[in-house]
Amino acid sequence: MDYSTNFSKSTSKKKVVAVVGGGLVGALNACYFAKRGFQVEVFESREDIRQAKIVKGRSINLALSHRGRQALKQVGMEDTIVSKGIPMHSRMIHSLNGTQSPIPYGKKGQYILSVDRANLNKELLSAAETYSNTKLNFAYKLLNWSTETGAMTFLRADGAKEEIQADLIVGCDGAFSAIRKQFLRQSRFNFSQTYIPHGYLELTMPPINGEFAMKPNYLHIWPRNTFMMIALPNLDKTFTCTLFMPFDEFENVTTGDQVIEFFQKYFPDAIPLIGADALKRDYFRLPAQAMVSVKCSPYHLSDKCVLMGDAAHAVVPFYGQGMNAGFEDCLVFNEIMDQLNEDFSAVLPEYTRVRVPDDHAIADLAMYNYVEMRSHVNSKWFLFRKYIDNFLHIIMPRTIIPLYTMVTFTRTRYHEAVKRWHWQDKVINQGLLCVAASVVGGSYLLVRYPPNMPNISIEQLWTRLQALKSRF
Repeated sequence: MDYSTNFSKSTSKKKVVAVVGGGLVGALNACYFAKRGFQVEVFESREDIRQAKIVKGRSINLALSHRGRQALKQVGMEDTIVSKGIPMHSRMIHSLNGTQSPIPYGKKGQYILSVDRANLNKELLSAAETYSNTKLNFAYKLLNWSTETGAMTFLRADGAKEEIQADLIVGCDGAFSAIRKQFLRQSRFNFSQTYIPHGYLELTMPPINGEFAMKPNYLHIWPRNTFMMIALPNLDKTFTCTLFMPFDEFENVTTGDQVIEFFQKYFPDAIPLIGADALKRDYFRLPAQAMVSVKCSPYHLSDKCVLMGDAAHAVVPFYGQGMNAGFEDCLVFNEIMDQLNEDFSAVLPEYTRVRVPDDHAIADLAMYNYVEMRSHVNSKWFLFRKYIDNFLHIIMPRTIIPLYTMVTFTRTRYHEAVKRWHWQDKVINQGLLCVAASVVGGSYLLVRYPPNMPNISIEQLWTRLQALKSRF
């Protein structure tokens, strides 16, 4: 497939853009810069995942939503990726007694997509490779780079070192970015890294008689207050189940029998679907993996380097926005390039100014949403508020917009969505308080001062109502 249809491939621009990191954001960025005519060099420390027998790295399923789709659309990739995703219209909450309750994500027709990380990465790399002005370099490990000259030193797979010169370095090399290390040596660079006390472990739920073991168009959640399990559908009719739990809890389960005992207590309906033998085997296949949240600022160094994706803002996976935020980084940078005529000295600081508050906001929201997913969804008050928010959104679509809708189904800036959410929350709570006060006050007055009701039979009342109706 020619992903570059209708895109300019002019090589009149001789500036070299080095994209360090060939993951999701790096591969998409390569498409954006190649489309503009830059000479693009992509450097990935791992081997080419399109040829690898075993794909190393994270495998948490991804939820593609509006922001990510808009970024893919700009490089002609949206339809290709969407066609290989599975729509999820609602959360499906699994209670301890086995009952299942859906909570819609938004209005009818709104959904997020379950997509496979490895397949998406392969598609984006292949898309980047269709540009004649793009070169993909695999097994290139960055050793060092110069903030003054933009020169980078890589260690190749054959053990040789190679120096590369670039006009712009784009750091897309993940949460533990080698590019970002140079930023840490600079004055007034802010950086924070936070590990949450929870880890994750993945299990597979196989098909039953060639079909999905559960309803496929849902993100299934087993919320258990301090921990939870989720399951996302895959094209091969399996579900990828991810258990999120404090490391202390993981460490308390040390034998196969304890695994079954634990699941019988908290996820009894999942045992026959995953399989007891598979549970005993897969639970210990890999240790629980850590999750980190990274914030930093600024995202650029002079006009030489810029950070995007997890290198700039690694987030925990509980809002389904990590990839979407990274893809939106590419889109926002591209929009600023249009506004400022590709002048790196102006584009990079403007990108930092625009993007930092948004990425910090989604990092905080992701932390908050873990509490919502594992605990709040069990609360009747939470469900009541969800219904109130959605009802008000239907009758006042421009005034009241649920937070999840703003984050997932629009490109409202993340930090502006948070501000609006706080305002709406305050207004709705005050409104509910006024309604409750009115109901209580009215009930008291009716009890204290009952009205004098006329002595009239039901038959007479019905006759009068019919007569009144006939007048209209």
